[in-house]
Amino acid sequence: MDQHADYASVFKALGDTTRLKIIEMLSCGELCACNILESFEITQPTLSYHMKILTECGLVISCKEGSWMHYSNNTQLIELIKNYWTNITTEKEDCICKYKKSDGRCDK
Repeated sequence: MDQHADYASVFKALGDTTRLKIIEMLSCGELCACNILESFEITQPTLSYHMKILTECGLVISCKEGSWMHYSNNTQLIELIKNYWTNITTEKEDCICKYKKSDGRCDK
């Protein structure tokens, strides 16, 4: 499968301030949905919408305990994303730019 396509849904999910804040909150460890909800001025259905996006792309792991959902960051995927980001933003000798000149610049 195309590596770029694999990560596109992750970056799309991170394109929302609420979801970014949730990921940051979960960096401290597992949290109950009720605790996450207390930190925002949103409804429970809106939180569920955001959590669905984060879990479907794999960034967040969910676990039902009683009547509440508990969430945690998927640290394995986050590490892969960090490595992927470093890889695509680091200059390489074998640049994929077809128009790279000898001075290192790309023609348009």
